[in-house]
Amino acid sequence: MPNRTAVLETAKGTIKFELFEKDAPITTRNFIDLTQKGFYDGITFHRIEPGFVIQGGDPAGNGTGGSGKTIPLEIAPSLTHKKGAVGMARSQDPNSASSQFYICLEDAKFLDKQYAVFGMVTEGMDVASKIKKGDKILKAAIL
Repeated sequence: MPNRTAVLETAKGTIKFELFEKDAPITTRNFIDLTQKGFYDGITFHRIEPGFVIQGGDPAGNGTGGSGKTIPLEIAPSLTHKKGAVGMARSQDPNSASSQFYICLEDAKFLDKQYAVFGMVTEGMDVASKIKKGDKILKAAIL
């Protein structure tokens, strides 16, 4: 079965990323479940680090919020933090990922083995690079 695709509609355009369901099943299942419940609709990108990452998925809008449940850190050695990689943000506790995710704007391999990569942008990296702090995910969907 082919991997599904996440679609993030923003005012700046659409970002699509392949979900690595075989290599990161817990992380992708969490993201898919939240997306299908409408969790990400209307949520902002609260952290923008030019040349590094854009981060969203926090209902509090300031980097402190989550979905109310956490998942364990899931590392797949074959998945690395290269440009376009989608990963799960977390606190200092490796098993604290919830709903916040990031998209790498450039390679960030120093994050490998510390954060779960669960997807790769297939369309819209130009859109991701235009995202500013406070830009919203208007609608998120799984195809």
